[in-house]
Amino acid sequence: MDCTRVSLSVATRAPTGQTAAYVLGSDGALLVDPAAVTDTLDETLAERTVDHIAVTHHHPDHVGAVERYAAAHDATVWCRYGRAADFETATGVEPDRTFVDGTTIPTADGDVTVVDTPGHAPEHVGFRFTDDDAGGTPAYLVGDLAVAAGSVVVGAPQGDMRAYVASLRRLWARNPETLYPAHGPVIADPRETCARLIAHRRDREDRVRDAVHGGARTVGDITDAAYEKDLSGVRDMAEATVIAHLEKLAVEGQVCWDGAEATPA
Repeated sequence: MDCTRVSLSVATRAPTGQTAAYVLGSDGALLVDPAAVTDTLDETLAERTVDHIAVTHHHPDHVGAVERYAAAHDATVWCRYGRAADFETATGVEPDRTFVDGTTIPTADGDVTVVDTPGHAPEHVGFRFTDDDAGGTPAYLVGDLAVAAGSVVVGAPQGDMRAYVASLRRLWARNPETLYPAHGPVIADPRETCARLIAHRRDREDRVRDAVHGGARTVGDITDAAYEKDLSGVRDMAEATVIAHLEKLAVEGQVCWDGAEATPA
């Protein structure tokens, strides 16, 4: 299957300042994550028919041009089952169809399969397809599940750390050849990347737990203890990440967390 990546400059807190839209299929294509209208994306889509539009999740840096391209191509708009109202709020478009894990979306080059990957957002999904650029092996379009360098923000209230780590573990088990992320370069070492991201989350979790056991109680104090770097400009994301870790630790019985203060379990 043909996979065309178009980088779009958008208002995003990702370090790249861009979100990658993907066009899967040489005709009857699926357009994923049209975050903005650009001449480059217009030209790419003019070379084929676009039958379907979907997003990996509803964050603003992924959905900004769904309405524009759906109207321009009279495309079928898809969203996660049970999330139609949230999707319409985010995009301004009422979805035509819904998908679940395992749903297939047809293109002229073959089917694209939906893969549940919650964690970064509750409705987050990926898309599996046969990649012509990798010798016909399965590849995954992964949105904000993985990045080639750095880490992904998994922040409360929408981020679910338990779900995020589980999604990474499931992707590792699938052993794909290539991952196509929304931010940063294509990932040619999927298992190593998944393992690195899981290890990063484990390390941060250890720091959060140790901070609580060391006497830190509030989110601010725990964040100060868990991060050994300057958080200027990103402190809100760091604190949201700490809350997501506290929620995971509380479910697992490792700390007590009441939404305001944490104590050892």
